Amino acid sequence: MLMFLLALGLTFTTNVKIFAQDDDDDDNNGNMEEMDEDQWQKQMDDYNAQKTQLNARLTALNSEIDGLKQTSASKDKDIDKCESDMYSMVGTSKSGVADFRKRFEETEKKINSKTGTPADARKMYFDDITNDKARCLPEFQDRYASMKKKLADWEGMKVDNSGNYTVVKGDCLWKISKMKYGSPYFWPAIWDANKNGVVNKDKMRRRQQAVTNPNLIYPGQILKIPGLTDAQKKEAEMRSHQYRKVRRHKKTDMNKDMKKDDTKKDTKKDDTKKDTKKDDTNLDMLALERNAYRILTDSGGVQKEAFFLGVPCVTLREDTEWPETVEVGWNALVGSRRQAIIDAVGLPKPLFQQRNLFGEGDAAIRIVQSF
Repeated sequence: MLMFLLALGLTFTTNVKIFAQDDDDDDNNGNMEEMDEDQWQKQMDDYNAQKTQLNARLTALNSEIDGLKQTSASKDKDIDKCESDMYSMVGTSKSGVADFRKRFEETEKKINSKTGTPADARKMYFDDITNDKARCLPEFQDRYASMKKKLADWEGMKVDNSGNYTVVKGDCLWKISKMKYGSPYFWPAIWDANKNGVVNKDKMRRRQQAVTNPNLIYPGQILKIPGLTDAQKKEAEMRSHQYRKVRRHKKTDMNKDMKKDDTKKDTKKDDTKKDTKKDDTNLDMLALERNAYRILTDSGGVQKEAFFLGVPCVTLREDTEWPETVEVGWNALVGSRRQAIIDAVGLPKPLFQQRNLFGEGDAAIRIVQSF
């Protein structure tokens, strides 16, 4: 019995020892080389040596970074000093350059997109930029040269070196005067210079050979743009204001005559039953049109009503059923272009009363008389 227990104990002890040696799943088939104390110490010494080398390298890199930061800060100071010296050479400062940059970019954008007129671009702020030495800074030098060339090309699109002006679609004397003289009120001077014939009258159709109607100029006409003294400018401006007063006076007389006609019509009794609501609406619309300064519409009927009522019309379309009204200057075709609409609304009113383009209203009588 004692021998049996002893054998059983040896067997159990052996199994436990085998299990303890096989508790690592990462060994190669259960065979792991054991390290003695000397080997373990040697490996630890190698690791510590590597750690020391890496710390030394890290210290060196941090020192190098600090040196680069100091160098960068020194270079920044040198750059600031160079900029300050450069700005002083052109008579400005860093804040002054910031303001100049803002005006420069605004003008550059206006010229690149051809917004407004060349005169507007010169006023805001090309001429100021030209007189500012800051334009010579490297940041602006090439851009200024490009902007100057584009402005010259823009101005040369319509005006040749002799002071003439080639009319394009949408132009009027009011607009041309503003472009050439900086004021729209000098247009009578341009009219006077072209009453007897435009520059290229030999190449134009008969009715386009001269500007007989200041409200009617044609694309392709080359107009003379006279140089004006201060006295001539003052005279032209006075004439412009006089024409506007005459036009307002004619309109007032026309309104009075129409009111008298309305009074006579109101005294007549009409026993025929009509749609009162519809008539009132039409009368209200006509009353609004008659008392309007200018009418903007895309309606063909309103265009003709505006003509009969003596009110200038701006048609928000590219064509019209009544081209006669355009030819005599009482109707302007502008489409949906924003600037064209603004320019048309600002035009002076036509200086001449309308001709009877659509007859005298006696067609029936003439037909009967022809039999």
